[in-house]
Order: sequence, then C-alpha cells, then structure tokens
Amino acid sequence: MELADLSHMPPGRLLGLDLGTKTIGIAVSDVTRRIATPLRTIKRTKFTVDAADLVQLAESEKALAFVLGLPINMDGTEGPRCQSTRAFARNLEKLTPVPILFWDERLSTAAVQRMLIADDRSRAQRAELVDKLAAAYILQGALDRLAQL
Repeated sequence: MELADLSHMPPGRLLGLDLGTKTIGIAVSDVTRRIATPLRTIKRTKFTVDAADLVQLAESEKALAFVLGLPINMDGTEGPRCQSTRAFARNLEKLTPVPILFWDERLSTAAVQRMLIADDRSRAQRAELVDKLAAAYILQGALDRLAQL
C-alpha cells in the first residue's frame, strides 16, 4: 500500500513506528489524520512478543495502517538497517491485516534530540522520550504529505 491509497480510505487512526534495535517508539494520529501524538515506547524482546503488542494496539486503536520509519542512508541508499526494518514489516504483515507503509525517517531522531536539548531536557529525560517522539515526527511527516495529496 502507498500513502496515496490512504486518501481514499474513511477517517481513522494511523500508528507511527520508530523501530530501533532496543526499543520501538509508537505514535498515533487522530481520526482525521492531521496530528501525530507520541504514545509510548516498548522495549524490544522477541519478535513474537513485540508483534503481538503492536497487533493488539492496532486493534484497540482501530488503526487503518502502520507507518514504519525506514532508515534510509543520507545518500538515498538502503543499508542493513533498512533490510532489518523491511524484514520486520514482512513478518508483521503475516500477523495482521493492517497494512504497513514506509516513511523516510532520515534525521528524525536527530531532529527530536535537538528539540529536546533546546528544551533543556536531561540526558535521562531525552532517553526516555526520544523514541516515541521520533515515531510522532515520522508519522507527522507522513500525515503532512497525505494532507497534500
């Protein structure tokens, strides 16, 4: 599914995911798909446990789609992190009918870190907030693009 396909769907929430090696940041949109809100961060354990949590969350939020941040390299190429993200998505697709879209997440974490530093957050506070805020940043980018379609 492509982002443009969402413009033909009825109103509903989207879930934004910032997939890290140790955590998954999660954000949710409002029903009108205008505003992304940081939701929570889950610590990664096993894929089956993480996926079950995400599937349950998608069901409880009545999400129409996942927007998964794709960590494309600065030169536009896809490296090992992209391969890992795509593999995660392929495995998740087997467990849920909720479609998964990819969104370029270049510099999302860096932008969020700068924002938190400017807000004078401590290193501990930044560590606690960065993943779910990065998920919201990723999701907001997709929502803003969707609004233009």
